[in-house]
Amino acid sequence: MRNIFFALSFFWISLASWAQAPSLLNINSPYDEQNPVLSPDGKALYFTIAKHPQNVGGKNDLGDIWVSIFLNGQWQKPIHGGSAINNENYNAVVGFSDVGDLYLWGHYAKGVVTTQGISVSQKNENDWSVPQNISIPYFLNRSPNSSGFINRSANIFVFSAESYNTLGGEDIYVSFKKNNKWSEPLNLGKNINTPFQEMTPTLSDDSRTLYFASNGRGGLGSFDLFVSNRLDESWEKWSTPIGLGEQVNSESRELYFRKYEEKGYSLFTSTHDSNRYGVIKVLADSVFEAKPKIDTLLKIREKDYSRNTTNAILLFGKVTNAKTKVGIPAALKFRSDSSFSILASANGQYKVSIPSTKAYTIEIELKGYVNVVERLDLKTIELNALEMSFSLQPIEVGALVNLKSVLFYMGTTALLEESFAELDAVVDFMKINPKVEIELEGHTDNRGDAKKNVVLSQQRVEKIKSYLVSKGIPSKRIKGKGFGGSRPIASSDSEEARKMNRRVDFLITKN
Repeated sequence: MRNIFFALSFFWISLASWAQAPSLLNINSPYDEQNPVLSPDGKALYFTIAKHPQNVGGKNDLGDIWVSIFLNGQWQKPIHGGSAINNENYNAVVGFSDVGDLYLWGHYAKGVVTTQGISVSQKNENDWSVPQNISIPYFLNRSPNSSGFINRSANIFVFSAESYNTLGGEDIYVSFKKNNKWSEPLNLGKNINTPFQEMTPTLSDDSRTLYFASNGRGGLGSFDLFVSNRLDESWEKWSTPIGLGEQVNSESRELYFRKYEEKGYSLFTSTHDSNRYGVIKVLADSVFEAKPKIDTLLKIREKDYSRNTTNAILLFGKVTNAKTKVGIPAALKFRSDSSFSILASANGQYKVSIPSTKAYTIEIELKGYVNVVERLDLKTIELNALEMSFSLQPIEVGALVNLKSVLFYMGTTALLEESFAELDAVVDFMKINPKVEIELEGHTDNRGDAKKNVVLSQQRVEKIKSYLVSKGIPSKRIKGKGFGGSRPIASSDSEEARKMNRRVDFLITKN
């Protein structure tokens, strides 16, 4: 019942109830506000603004960190967070520790900043220090979206990612710091994650309540905010998530819910009445009711799940360059019992209405980039709208591409039926890019005889090469090698991890 109490423990107030009305106007702008995070003393609000002309990357920058100071009863006009914590990539605050250390998205190595990880910065006299990398084993995010939360003790990190064992789009994971080392990420499981997207996770102060956004659970809009309670110490058993209701969720998109229990309010963002750009909103805590009325409970559940009665769904999103995060005009090919294609706009945006009673294979392609293939099954999901974004990797020597849908029957070279859609995408990719040469890499898990695993992985590489050649790709453009179980990408402690290690990649060796 505790999760129901949370759903009843909020009520709307205007910003005038928290501070002076002008403070809301000072924070929100014509641009895209995201990810609001309070400093530990509550006197500074850090948030990301996308496409602001004063961002490091200018008006095409996907997000820099800005800061507003609480002074004389209101939030002041935001100022840019500075070059120490901002660059041309997407920049966002993950959280603060009790001692004031600032945790950031982005991995800093030899002057190069990537999106694969997080870092930490300390406050200097007038600025922040150069962020230092945090090493999390087997951290991987294939998605262009980055969101997460670190607790005040800086030993629990929850985040969303499209990673090795993701169930759908983005899933929510957790990593723990113990003895000064971070653990391999743990998927929170099917009680939280759906075949669609779960994003912007945060935790309560006691780390037992999870708030997150999802477009896979029905609701009022494209993304709604939900709450769930952790049931044990495994972090894989959670109560059924409940939507935060009409006072928070709208027919638009709500994200980045952060509850500040000491302050008595929560912050989140919404695109409602904002031309699809995010604005920061505030929600005050009501008086806690220990025994909510049953009819109120039923009302919340009725409004939390909206059925799609039109047999059609609006699919929308963006296709971006995986390195620069800039939108690109890729083609999206939809295959079901019939096929059709659409073209994303110059800035990567796309929108299409499709029947909601089918399963689709979606291939995203653009010359100069590696194709992406995704599966989308709408037959058991009741939604009116779904956001689905993609990121394409530029073709360059040394790029490693995982063929995540290419699967074999255990212990054999026989391909599963679902493998062929992605193999056909590789064929299309190589035909569109006739100068590209690749090296296939076959991998098994590390169970059984090591020498036999190498032989099996080599035979599987040859099987895939034969298929590509049969489709018209010259043999001289394809090399291959089997590595057996010598190059795992995950530990071998569970069947799920071993499944990740049984994979096929290809390396671009010539372009």
